[in-house]
Parts: sequence; C-alpha cells; structure tokens
Amino acid sequence: MTRSRRPRRADRPDVSNVGVGSDVGAGGATGDGGVDARTRSDALRYATPYHAPVLAAETLDLLVTDPDGLYVDGTLGGGGHSAALLDVLGPDALVIGVDQDPEALATARERLADAEAAGRFVALKGNFGDLDSLLARSGYGPTHGRPAAGVLLDLGVSSHQLDEGARGFAYGQDGPLDMRMGDKGETAAALIARLRADDLADVIYQYGEERRSRAIARAIKAAAPTTTAALADVVRQSVPTRDELKTLARVFQALRIAVNGEMEVLERALPAALDVLAEGGRLAVIAYHSLEDRRAKQFLRTGRFTAQVEKDSFGNPLTPWRVVTRRPVVATDAETAANPRARSARLRVAAKHSLSEPPERHPGA
Repeated sequence: MTRSRRPRRADRPDVSNVGVGSDVGAGGATGDGGVDARTRSDALRYATPYHAPVLAAETLDLLVTDPDGLYVDGTLGGGGHSAALLDVLGPDALVIGVDQDPEALATARERLADAEAAGRFVALKGNFGDLDSLLARSGYGPTHGRPAAGVLLDLGVSSHQLDEGARGFAYGQDGPLDMRMGDKGETAAALIARLRADDLADVIYQYGEERRSRAIARAIKAAAPTTTAALADVVRQSVPTRDELKTLARVFQALRIAVNGEMEVLERALPAALDVLAEGGRLAVIAYHSLEDRRAKQFLRTGRFTAQVEKDSFGNPLTPWRVVTRRPVVATDAETAANPRARSARLRVAAKHSLSEPPERHPGA
C-alpha cells in the first residue's frame, strides 16, 4: 500500500507558539508562567464568540496525514476545528462536520459557507455515535469508496452551550433545566422527576464521582427543581461551603451525561470511527473528564473497552490501533490563559492498522 504524503511544514499553520513538538506524549505545557499577548492570540486563532476550539494546533499536527483526504469532525460545534482543518488541507480534501444541535450546524455552515460552496465542506445533522451509518446514508465513507483519513471527536460542551442560560448546562447561568445537546429527548428536569432517589444517586455517583450522592439526590428529589438556579441552590445547601463549586460541577456533569447518554454514545462512536477510517487513518479524541478519557484510552490501545490487550496464539497483540500519543497531550500555558476551559482537555491519537497480516512469531517461539 502506498502511504499518503504528510503535509509539508510549509503547507501547515505555524504552530510553534503553542507547544507542538516531536515528543507527542510530552503534553503541551510550556513551563513558562508568563504568556505574552501574541502567544495568547495564537491560541485563540480559530475562536469565535460561539466557541473556542481547544488544542487546535496540536490536533492538526497529529491528525493530518493526507492533505487531500476525507476528514470527519464528528463534533462540529461552532466549526472551529473544521475551519482549522480546511486551512491546512488541499483543494481536493473534504471535511465533513457532524452535529445534532441545529443551532451549531447553522453557525458552522455560516462560518464555512465559502468552503461549502467550493465542495470542500459538508455539514450533516446527526449524532456522532452513528457516524458510520450517517456517512453511509449520506453518500460518504468507505462504503462509497472514500474512507476517512482522519476523524476528530471533541467530547466537550461548546462555550455557547455553557454560556447560554436557556440551554440549561451551567450552574452559573439561570435557565430551564434542559441540558440536551440536541433538540430531542428527555430534559434534565424530566429525568429528575422520573428517577427514584436511589437511581438519581447512582447517576450522580457514577457520572459525577460524587461521594455525597445519596444525600444530594434525596434533596434534589424533595425540591423537584426545574431551573438551573434552583438545582444549584439545592446542591449548595447539601454540602459544606468549601465544597460547593466542585460538587456543583460534578452534579451538573452527571446529569448532562445521563440526559445525553454520553457514555453510551461514546462507546458507539469509537468503533464507528474505526470502521470509517482508511488503513493508516487517525482518530483524535479530546476528553474533558476521567470517565470519557478512560474509555478513549482503553479503546485506542486495545480496540475494546478494557485495559487488557487481546493476543494471538503467538503472543502478538491483537489491536486495530497504533498509538500515536504515548501520553495525553494537554493545552499550553498560553492556551489555558486565553481559554481556561482548555485546562481539563486531554488529546489522544491513534492510527488504524490491519489485523489481517500474518502474525509474527516472537523470538524463540
């Protein structure tokens, strides 16, 4: 098989100010507490009032191997990562952006209208957990003769969703207790009303890793909040003042994950991404909390949601991946200064390889 040409440095954006280096497992921190205005500006190169994409330069550096390939931005959002990809890809490349949020799709399409008109960008409405079937139904991907050279999954909530009180994601913004990523399904208020206290406690413990889950769940059920402010007040009254902020973050995270079925979606999305990738194609996953990062780490190492690598009769590892990032890549000091929400981001990348090659015997086997 002929390997795709990796883009020349001259073809790609200058990422020297945002910590990308040859040691892809070393993380992105600069170690320099002082961040000048130019460096901070570079970190926000693709940011808009709607959303600031995290780790954009690092993602480009690790994801792009074929400048004329098909790339899938499975979590389109405001289109920041797609805009970055389009900047470095060739005229024959295609970027497909997927999102279930109609508002995000409209925002991204407006931003990328020129690329869409030129046939370099396509926006698809759908859930990234159904990536393989969505591409196939829309006439793209391996079933139509063009597998993906790269897939990006940025698992975070967009800045717009967090800042828009009406979406109900943030405890700092009052609004209806919604938390849906898209326009369908059960709201957080409806979920709370439906679940028993014990089941709600399980959600808060499992998805928020909150040890006071039982007491908090009982208080929430008793209050039956329907707004984010009301829910935040219940949580604050249930914990010591010193623990308020961390507990609020955990409870809101847990409810958001449950409302959107995020763990189940991720466990569908990762195998789906593997299916649409070409041989040598890369999958990049940006995670923001330990639950999703753990699943991404396991799958990109073993091809399964377990830490144990399956081996053949000769002891060779049976995994469809070659890990590209030895350790997760994190945001630089410059980026976290410019966009504090990037602080928890962890980028992992792996390349697809075939399991059909004859196994190699270990020495002495």
